[in-house]
Amino acid sequence: MAVFIPLFICGVCALLLSAAFYVFKVFKESALNLPPGPFPLPIIGNLHLLDIRRQDKSLMKISEKYGPVFTIHFGFQKVVVLTGYEAVKDALLNMVDVFADRPAIPIFHHIQHGNGVFFSSQELWKVTRRFTIATMRDLGMGKRLGEERMLEELQFLVELIKSFKGAPFQLQLLNMAPTNITFAILFGRRFDYEDPTFLTLLRLIDEVMHLLGSPFVHLFNYYPFLGFLLKPHKTILKKVEEVCVILKKYIKKSKESIKENNLTSYIDALVFKQEEQKKSNTLFDDANVLASALDLLMAGSETTSTTLQWAILLMMKYPEIQKKVQAEIEQVLVPGCLPTCNDRKNMPYTNAVIHEVQRFVTLLPHVPRCTSVATHFKGYFIPKGATVIPLLTSVLLDKAQWETPDEFNPNHFLDADGNFVKKKAFLPFSTGRRNCLGESLATMELFIFFTGLMQKFTFKPPPGVKESELDTMAESGFTMRPHPQCACAELRQ
Repeated sequence: MAVFIPLFICGVCALLLSAAFYVFKVFKESALNLPPGPFPLPIIGNLHLLDIRRQDKSLMKISEKYGPVFTIHFGFQKVVVLTGYEAVKDALLNMVDVFADRPAIPIFHHIQHGNGVFFSSQELWKVTRRFTIATMRDLGMGKRLGEERMLEELQFLVELIKSFKGAPFQLQLLNMAPTNITFAILFGRRFDYEDPTFLTLLRLIDEVMHLLGSPFVHLFNYYPFLGFLLKPHKTILKKVEEVCVILKKYIKKSKESIKENNLTSYIDALVFKQEEQKKSNTLFDDANVLASALDLLMAGSETTSTTLQWAILLMMKYPEIQKKVQAEIEQVLVPGCLPTCNDRKNMPYTNAVIHEVQRFVTLLPHVPRCTSVATHFKGYFIPKGATVIPLLTSVLLDKAQWETPDEFNPNHFLDADGNFVKKKAFLPFSTGRRNCLGESLATMELFIFFTGLMQKFTFKPPPGVKESELDTMAESGFTMRPHPQCACAELRQ
């Protein structure tokens, strides 16, 4: 007891000194004219103000008090948040070089070590992104070949849904078709829906994306030094390694058979690029090749698949909108003919519904940036290397840009005459140099898969479930996912 009391007093003194130093630091930094924000508490910063599962909504609430540019503290980390269309647009479009880098997010740094397309920065990011865009173009994505693959995959998905004969099935089954398009790009071929490798990758992708929304993973990102106490990030790393074992097998196979005039996949192109630059100080070393393949596998599979799930869920929730989409399909498409991208310009209502799904669900609320140089923005000083969150949720729900931002309303994209209207604040893929490099591919996929499914089926809730009882609250993962639910598909004549 005699030893414990002095130790306790020393501990309290150390905490008080740390708190005093922290407060002094905050006051010192305020003299630099940094963006305003709530006063941070020692150690936790402003975490007490955040719903850790829906940070985006909490940050929007804070912006009501502090304005479109403010500072928030995630534990010891200071972050500048940009909210609303005007602030996000000015940063990402008008100051592209300043806000183009990525900060080192602990969980993704442990996975990618700064490599790949998504979480890399500076020259490595520029070269890898440029290569990836060119390769996808060379593989025919966004062109006729890509459309043919999607139409083929649509028919496999239709047959899968037909096999349930109107009985309930998990919405998650819809993931199979968009994921197979990504796999065709990555591996050079589609997979049968029963293929063990296909099913293993689907399971691992789902588990990783789900775990990335865990509060404990957020805590690991805020306090990485506490990682030894936390479990979910370790589980993520283990599952990612299982994915990497499969990818390494395909990379090795590609290295053994690669030919310049026969590049049939993204992995082939990566391997050929690596071999081509082997004698130079290449940026395409083994780590970047693997990380780039992993980025395409994970991000390319998740976003379009999850959006398609939301689209069908919302059609069940709003059957009158589903009927209008089907009426337009009957008016435009010849019976028995599958939809093509050329049909989109003649289907303004269907196009508006797809856009509204993407706006309403705010699939990817934000991915942080960091400043490459010190800068002044909207009258505030932001130092070099500062983490910045351009909050896409706040753009897609901006009250100044959307008539009814919190409602699912396809009229957001239609004029008085029913013509489709593209809105400047429609930024689900972000904007500027860091916008989603698969945007055109995702746009094609969503139109073909959604229109093709609406053409063949009417989707309804399972027996005993009312439309009003369908859950449209998002489940937080890497993306905003719908909660696991079932659908019934009634074959249309």
